[in-house]
Amino acid sequence: MSRDAARPRSAYRAFRTIPTRWSDNDVYGHVNNVVYYSWFDSAVNAELVERGLLDIEHGPMIGLVVETQCRYFAPLSFPQIVEAGMWVAKLGTSSVRYEVGIFAQDSEEAAAEGHFIHVYVDRDTRRPVPLPDKWREGLERLA
Repeated sequence: MSRDAARPRSAYRAFRTIPTRWSDNDVYGHVNNVVYYSWFDSAVNAELVERGLLDIEHGPMIGLVVETQCRYFAPLSFPQIVEAGMWVAKLGTSSVRYEVGIFAQDSEEAAAEGHFIHVYVDRDTRRPVPLPDKWREGLERLA
């Protein structure tokens, strides 16, 4: 079975450094697959907060994950430092597809990559809402 190669580091627009933790390793001595999804979530949401787009506690809308996927290329393990790169692959009316790559620190080759789709909904009704212009402008910079 052949598969596409991972995207290079240069394909990603924003990076976040993440230290691995002892508890990230599984019995096989590498970071467990579920941890990667946590890194995706943290990288995307931290970037949105830092750009002044997402107000986790009081914002009128929140992002719900409707789809996520990850492909693995190389193992990582504690005590490595990893870098999560991200870019916006698709900007819909109320949804965003984020592409995320996980790299060992200073590596040009991704250890894993995947995507993360948020649908943005009203905090109270949980119904989809259009992305505000400020969000569109901020997210287009990551495309």
